[in-house]
Parts: sequence; C-alpha cells; structure tokens
Amino acid sequence: MSIWRVKPVSAFEADMKKSELKRVLGKWSLTAIGIGAIIGGGIFVLTGTGAYYHAGPALAISFVIAGIACVFAALCYSEFASILPVEGSAYAYAYGTIGEVFAWIIGWGLILEYAMGSMTVAVSWSGYFNKLLKMFGIKLPEWLTADPASYTGEGFSMNLPAFLIVLFVISILIRGTKGAANANNFIVLLKVSAVIFVILAGVFFVNLDNWDPFIPAATEIVDKAGTHKAYGIGGIISGAAAIFFAYVGFDAVSTQAGEAINPKKDVPFAIIASLLVCTLLYILVSLVLTGMMNYEDFNPLGKYPEAIKAPVAYAFDIAGQAWAGYIITIAATVGLISVLMVMIMGQSRIFLGMSKDGLIPSVFSKVNPLSGTPKNNLMILGGFISIVAAFTPINKLADMTSFGTLFAFTMVCIAVWILRVKQPNIERTFKVPALPVIAVCGILINTYLMINLSKEAQLLSLGWLAIGILVYFLYGKRNSKLNNKEE
Repeated sequence: MSIWRVKPVSAFEADMKKSELKRVLGKWSLTAIGIGAIIGGGIFVLTGTGAYYHAGPALAISFVIAGIACVFAALCYSEFASILPVEGSAYAYAYGTIGEVFAWIIGWGLILEYAMGSMTVAVSWSGYFNKLLKMFGIKLPEWLTADPASYTGEGFSMNLPAFLIVLFVISILIRGTKGAANANNFIVLLKVSAVIFVILAGVFFVNLDNWDPFIPAATEIVDKAGTHKAYGIGGIISGAAAIFFAYVGFDAVSTQAGEAINPKKDVPFAIIASLLVCTLLYILVSLVLTGMMNYEDFNPLGKYPEAIKAPVAYAFDIAGQAWAGYIITIAATVGLISVLMVMIMGQSRIFLGMSKDGLIPSVFSKVNPLSGTPKNNLMILGGFISIVAAFTPINKLADMTSFGTLFAFTMVCIAVWILRVKQPNIERTFKVPALPVIAVCGILINTYLMINLSKEAQLLSLGWLAIGILVYFLYGKRNSKLNNKEE
C-alpha cells in the first residue's frame, strides 16, 4: 500500500512486449519530432513577448541560458531513455526509480506541460492564420478570433481558429503514427527552411541602433495584467524562464519511445540532436529579430498591437519587405501545426502510460487495433484542449507550460541520480558524464528559472499540483496496478 512503491524494470519490459503501439519511428523521424515541437513556439511566437516583457535585445542571452538548462536535463533524459525505452517520459522514469507518488506528481506536471503547451500553440496558430487571411483581404470579426479576456467589444467571443485547428490535428493523429510522422517530417523541412531564410534575409535589415542598449535598464511595465519588472539581468533570467516553453520538444521525443524501432540508441540521439540544432537557430533568430525591430515596438498597446502575436512576420512588414512576410506567415501557419501535433501526441502517450498503470481510467489506454493509436484518449484530449484554447489568453498559458516543463526537468535530474546510486549495474547504452555535477546543475538552474516565473503562473501551477495530489489519493493510489497486485 506504500505510496513509494516502485514499478520494477521487469514490469516495464513486460509492458513493452505486449504493447499494441506500432514501432515505426527511426532515428531521423524521432529527431524530426523533436525539431517539430521545438521550432515553433520559441521562434514564431515567444520572441515578441520575451523581448518586450522581459529581456529586450538580450533575449538571445535568455535563449542561451534556457538552452544550457535544457542540456543538463537532456543528458539525464537520454540516460533514462536508454534504460526504460517506454512511452510515458519522465513519469515512467520516476515510477521505475523513486516511487509511485513521485511519478504521479511528475505525470500530473507533464499534463500541465503538454496540455497548456498545446493550447498556447493553438492560440499562436490562430494569430498567424488571421494574419495570413488579412494578406488575402479576408478579415474575420474580432468576436470570432479573440478570447473573452482579450476581446475589446461586448458580448460573446471565442478564438474559433484555435478551436478548429486542434480538432484538425486530432483527425490526423487518430489515423496512425506513421502517417502523422510523415506529415511532421515534411512540415519540419518547411519550417527549418523558413527559419534559415529569416536569418539570412533578416541580416540585411538589422539596424544596430535597435541593439543599443543590448541589455536595457531594469524598469517596470504596466499593462492590463498589472505591473511587473522587466529588463536588466533580472529580465534576462525571467525571459529565460518565460521562453523555456520553446524547448519542450526534446521532452516529446521521449514520449514516443514506445513507437521507436531502436529506442535505446535512437531516442538519446534524437533528444540531443534536436536540442542542439534548435538552440543555435533560436539564438540567431532572436538576434536578427531584435535588430530588425525595436523591442519596444512589440508593445501590444503600441502602434503595432498585432506584432506580439506574429513577431517575425511583422518585423519584415515594418522593414518594407511584405513579400517576406508572406513566406514567413505561410511557413509559420503550416509549421505550428506540427508543434501542436507533437504536443498532443506526447500528451496522449503520457496518459497511455499512466492509464496502463491504473493511475487514471482505462479509457486512456485502449489502443485502436487498426491505426495503432489511442483513439479515445486523443479524442477526449482534443475536446478539452480545443475548448480551453478558444477562451484563454496566451500569456497565462505559456507561463504555466514553462512551470510544468521546468518541474519535470528538475525531477528527471533527481531521478537519474537516484537510479545511478540504487542500481549502478543496470544496463545503460547511454551514460551521463560526470553525473553528480550535471544533475546538480540541472536541478539548480531549472529550480531557479521556476522561481523567476510570474507569481500568478506559480500559484496557478502549484494549485494544479495540489489538485493532482488530491486526485492521486482519491483515485490513483486505490486503482494502481501495483496496489492490486499486492492485494
């Protein structure tokens, strides 16, 4: 009955043997899944909010700090993936090392990470989709494109494009993982090409005056949400915490281990490769963007109110290169679909793992025999995500996603260290070098970034974790497969 009971490695191996998921993902498909999730949120969405609300031109340093924090976590994820190549990501790793209640808390945090991440991307996609429509002379009424908190009129409003894109992605995912992966591979190729285009074309329109000062003096910003501190060293740190959402992608690679052809080797490779490629691209794009457009012009109450929703495209518009805006807007509109696809796919696999263990209802672990996908799981998720995305402002969602991500990363760094001490002789095809140093750095930097998120996001996220603990003791602990086995 102990809440600290551990799921034995042999039980994971038994789960893998009887898994109904189809192993169709190779090394490069897994890497594309990582890149597909990472490139999108950070480059096409959060560069505007990160520059205006937090760091100014020094946003590039924020991306460096966030990337370093990710490297520590990525190495720990890679070691775990080489030991337990199963769906469930950090949840499964904790269940096999520390104990059930700890695994539950991580799983509940991952729900926050992926569900909020999916909603954030859906809202962001809506911003780019609306810009794309306007380019072709079509303008949807505000009450159909704005959540109630952002709506300037009176009466009912919802973000209809955000609602519909989630349903569209769900329709792709329930057809099968291989088809979804092929679609993702194509979109990733398109996105990476667009990002390289932004860097190469944008360099010619950089105004060095926009980087002066590179680190603006610390000040306070007043907006509809109230007053908060920005810029200076503190702004760079809070910026790293806020844009951390952009790095959720390599985590998603580990959720697909149950569908990888050679997970023990390919998952660690894909995690590290996707992270390194995307961190470099993020730094270069943030430098180009803040050089093309003054960070103060991303003010949502200023002369370019839409710029904060689609920052890269607006930067080229303002530079008088509308043609480039068309290319970027089309690439972002299509590209964000793959981010949403990977996020929802990852969320569904975490639910699948938790459901197999009895911690959440069995409806989430039923796999459709024809498609090899958890169809009911995906449909329930899609309904929930689409409704919340239609009625919630983007900044609230992004910060809560960052909390869930940082929390999971911290827990993984702790768990891999514990497993190395408890079971030093277990087979590891990938080992973290200098583990105590890497784990401690990962724990400290991720915790520090968590502390630097907005107070509102911290309180909402802690409230979410408190609800999760309640659900565990009311349902999960009683229905756990380990508990029933003991009985």
